[in-house]
Amino acid sequence: MDNRLLEVAGPPALIVMWSSAFIAGIIGVGAAPPMLVLFARFGIAALLLVTYALVARTVWPRGRILAHTLVAGFLMQMVQFGGFYSAMHEHVSAAVISLMQGLSPIVIALFAGGMGESVSPRQWLGFGVGGLGVGLAVVDQSHFSVIGLLLCVVGLLGLSLGTVYQKRFTPAVDPRAGTALHLLIAAPFAGVLAVLTGSFHIADPARFGGALVWMVLINSIGAFLLLNTMMLRWDTSRVSRFFFAIPAVTALMAWLFIDQPLRPLTLAGLGVGLIGMVLASRRAAAAAPTSETAVASRPAPHRIMLRRHAVGV
Repeated sequence: MDNRLLEVAGPPALIVMWSSAFIAGIIGVGAAPPMLVLFARFGIAALLLVTYALVARTVWPRGRILAHTLVAGFLMQMVQFGGFYSAMHEHVSAAVISLMQGLSPIVIALFAGGMGESVSPRQWLGFGVGGLGVGLAVVDQSHFSVIGLLLCVVGLLGLSLGTVYQKRFTPAVDPRAGTALHLLIAAPFAGVLAVLTGSFHIADPARFGGALVWMVLINSIGAFLLLNTMMLRWDTSRVSRFFFAIPAVTALMAWLFIDQPLRPLTLAGLGVGLIGMVLASRRAAAAAPTSETAVASRPAPHRIMLRRHAVGV
């Protein structure tokens, strides 16, 4: 992609594609059961990415690294999206789900702290402020669901634990092969759960098919390719800032396309959540690296999430 075109069109395209995943998910879950939606999404995207990886002669992991890759994929794909899509089925709004997913870098930092990496007071403050933002948005929902909120927590933990696990055990796996394997391990689990729950009735085939095409081609493939292009040409801190806009854009898209209301407390929650994400993503200035090389080389949770979780939208 031309550098000038990437500079102008890349950031808004990435934000819209990532945000649209929540809208497509809600439309899909409204037309068919969550596990059936996930089985179709994982299966089709896996076939496409495996084909792409084979054509590109990607190096595939083997032995213990392969096993670790599959564990990370189960957490990041099946547990994360099983939680989030089931929460959509419980009528949790796109704004709340995107805010919960937006807390993942904070939770990743906290898990990393438990593994010996330092967590600054500013990051702890960011976690608290971000949680307050989610709370404000949740309280403002017309269909409050405790089960739905717990499912969001499950999705958040799946993404965060999977990212930390991947960082620790499979840091050198090619993203193309890794993502394909993540989807390949998740698809059978979603299929089994769909069978066990008898979830095969498609209420609206047209909406189901349209949402599925969007999730596979735009969210799983298009966002993946664009994000990796940005990561190759720009430093990670620059790319990570674009993700702060996703909860607000998701809420706006949900209002425009699926008629989810934007109430005052929801807007306040989005604003507070954004402040929390910004606080948690930055360490104190005195401890920050002063060169682009240092920024690119430090083991920041945002960097790992962005580089590896491109298909997690």
